[in-house]
Formats: sequence, structure tokens, C-alpha cells
Amino acid sequence: MDVSFQLYSSREVPSQIDFLSRLADLGYTHVEGFGGVYDDPPAFRAALDTSGLKMASGHMAVADLESDVAGCLNLARTMGMNLVLAPYLETHERPTDTVGYAAFAKRLAAIHSNLNQEGLTFGWHNHDFELQPLEDGSIPLDVILTEAPDIAWEADLAWIVRGGADASDWVKKYGERMAAVHVKDLAPDGEKMDEDGWADVGEGTIDWASLVTQCRATAPYALMVMEHDKPADAARFAATSIAAFKGY
Repeated sequence: MDVSFQLYSSREVPSQIDFLSRLADLGYTHVEGFGGVYDDPPAFRAALDTSGLKMASGHMAVADLESDVAGCLNLARTMGMNLVLAPYLETHERPTDTVGYAAFAKRLAAIHSNLNQEGLTFGWHNHDFELQPLEDGSIPLDVILTEAPDIAWEADLAWIVRGGADASDWVKKYGERMAAVHVKDLAPDGEKMDEDGWADVGEGTIDWASLVTQCRATAPYALMVMEHDKPADAARFAATSIAAFKGY
């Protein structure tokens, strides 16, 4: 399995471009893009090539994927992506019932159709809000993946745990749809509050040894993407996490 690094985790470093060589030295082969590194795609692609890293996947906003398909395709091609992921909905954008989430899934299916005909894979990346039951008992993530059966899934398993669900159960249910997995860890309750309760991989409460084994068996070609939403030290997180991951 290729080991990738979500560059959102290093958004506070002085230079994302300079940080690429550090990631390569640590053994990462891929990075995952997000909006903060898309200002000058040709320059960033040149830096990736120099470092020997590939940006096989990247996050793009739903609104951009709907309103500027050509621009998103150009960005993906310039960076070398084959996997595009819609990562989030702001609170005010989130549907409030099953009908609304089904309609949202149809929007994702339309994005998939646009990108798939251009040779790209498209998927949804979950947080925890998709795990909160709706009034009729439906789970939004179930609705999304059921009503848009052709899209891929980037499984953020720590957000699933934070949402009160069992990560292993979700891998069993939808693991064959996983094109990528976010590998991140949760600190024990009340710890690392300065890092929003997240921990470096291998130093938290999630049984990643078991989950990695399960993911490898279920989706052997999925990108494994190290991520921390608010690391106090991105270099520390990057080094600690890949070392732990390599032991699984």
C-alpha cells in the first residue's frame, strides 16, 4: 500500500513546497492535496517532481466541482491526480433529512459522471456529521453511499469513531468502495486538547493494527493517507505516524 500524507496537516509550516522533501525523506511516496496548495499548480507540480512525490489524490469543494468542471479537471491533470475527493459540507449546507441527503447524493453522482468520463475517480470523504441519525433513523453516510452507488469513498475512520460508530463495521459494509483511507488517531478523552483531541498515529486509542489489516484485505489498492487535523508540530506528526504505520 502506498503511503500518502494529507497536506492539510502541514498547512502551518512556513513552506509546503519545502516540506515535500522532508516527507520524501521520511518514506512517503504520495501527498494528498487541498485548496491551500492549489494557488500555483505548475510550480507545485514541479516541486512534487523534484521531491519524487506524487499527488495521486486531492480534495476539491463540491461547489467548484459543480461550477467549474474544466478548471477542476485542469487542476487534477496538472497535479497528476487520478482521484478527486469532495471533503466537506459547511453546517448551513448540510441536508436535514433523508430526502435532502438523497438529493445531495445525486449531485455527487453527477460530479462522478463528469469526472469519470475524463478518466478520473471521484469520491466522498466523511467527517462525523454523516454518522448522526436523521429523524427517521437513517444515517447520512448510508444514504450518500447508497444513493450514489458508483462514487468511491475516502474512509476517514477516526471521524467515524468520533461520530460514535464502529470503524470496522463500516469497512465491512463499504470497504470495497474505499479508494483511500485517512489514517489518524484519537487521544484519550480529555488529552491533547490543544490538538483538538487528535493524536499521532499509533499514539492514540484507535486499533490501527487491526484496521490496517482489514483495509489491506478489503481494498488492497487504497491509498493510506496520514492525517492530523491540528498537529502542534507537523514534522513530528509526519515522522511518528509513518513509523507506526510501517509496523502494522
